[in-house]
Amino acid sequence: MKATQRAANKMDVPQAPAHSTSVQAFSFGEPEPVLNRREILDYIECWNNGRWYEPPVSFAGLAKSFRASTHHSSAIYFKANILASTLRPNPYLSRLTMKKLAVDFQIFGNAYPVRSLSMTGKLLSVESRLAKYVRRGLDMDTYYWVPAYSQEQQFAPDEIFQLIDPDVNQEVYGLPEYLSTLQSAWLNESATLFRRKYYNNGSHAGFILYMNDAAQNQEDIDNVREAMKNAKGPGNFRNLFIYSPNGKKDGIQLIPVSEVAAKDDFFNIKNVTRDDILAAHRVPPQLMGIVPSNTGGFGAIIPAAQVFATNEIEPLQARFMEINDWLGVKAIAFDPYRVDVTVSSGEKPSVT
Repeated sequence: MKATQRAANKMDVPQAPAHSTSVQAFSFGEPEPVLNRREILDYIECWNNGRWYEPPVSFAGLAKSFRASTHHSSAIYFKANILASTLRPNPYLSRLTMKKLAVDFQIFGNAYPVRSLSMTGKLLSVESRLAKYVRRGLDMDTYYWVPAYSQEQQFAPDEIFQLIDPDVNQEVYGLPEYLSTLQSAWLNESATLFRRKYYNNGSHAGFILYMNDAAQNQEDIDNVREAMKNAKGPGNFRNLFIYSPNGKKDGIQLIPVSEVAAKDDFFNIKNVTRDDILAAHRVPPQLMGIVPSNTGGFGAIIPAAQVFATNEIEPLQARFMEINDWLGVKAIAFDPYRVDVTVSSGEKPSVT
């Protein structure tokens, strides 16, 4: 009877599963193409809402992305300032209006000058409307000012002109040339925000404090744990002192896990995305005030500025001079953007 009970009790005890000593390999998910489900937007083009066409991309998103990266906004402002400074003064168009048009044209691929006429039909002035809120009508000749929902206002016929940077999928709106580098601008912003949150959080330890010394008692371990918990927030860069008279050489080890890798990834991401953004805007880095990280530098600044003036500024000036055909007068004219080196006796070279 007792033997039967012992056998039954033994059968009720759960047995530990046998652990396999073989190596196992597995992977996560399936390969995901970069352009997955993205091509459908090319078929949508510009949505017709019954009165006007909606832009093919979110203009609100482009406006938010404008300040996503330092080099993205700085390159746009740099070219806009050059266009405004080289504009020849005239009674129709101010330099401030010219800068507004240049900024809108580069951010959204559209610029909308609006003209004011006298009773006799003579041109009085040219102003700018924010491209973010201008919509093109279904007849392609009507334009609407839509700053908010149900607040649209139709422009008078021939009151507004649309200067567009042409797109390859539709002809209603222009699109900026930097769209291919938005991913780099967003990655640059994400890296900066992650680094900023990392510092604001106060979690700067970035290592594992490994203790395997038998000489440490539980009270000492609790004290070390409490000191590590207090290393967050204000004063988190304080030093930590541990005294172990009978400890071994490797009884306490400091194993870094993320600090060095995060630092290297941060700088690599910032540099690579910066190069992508400047390549999209075609602005030489030495003109942006970027400090070179190599000993050779970026090369001479004068030849780079001269090539930039010829290849980038002059085509932009020519595009804005197209507005003169609509105005009927030569209201937009530019002085050449020259970068020359003049040397006087006893003086160092200077840029004019």
